[in-house]
Amino acid sequence: MNGGIVETAANVAMAMLCFAIACAFYRLLRGPSLADRIISLDAIAAMLVSMALVQAVVTGIAAFIDVALTIALVGFLGTIALARAIEKRSIE
Repeated sequence: MNGGIVETAANVAMAMLCFAIACAFYRLLRGPSLADRIISLDAIAAMLVSMALVQAVVTGIAAFIDVALTIALVGFLGTIALARAIEKRSIE
């Protein structure tokens, strides 16, 4: 019985995360500012991390945790790089 509950919760979580990614992708395309686009990219990265962790719980495969950590690291470094680019653009 518990397997059914976990699977149902994971399916609901995945559906909600897919909807949230779609909303963030819309904000990525529409903007209006560069900061909005950067924040939406960071949110998409966080949601992808969440999806990988939900998949790790459902399947029991630990490799999904490594995937989640990699996505988190790349997302963080990308956000820092884009923030520095905005900072340099505003100074010049």
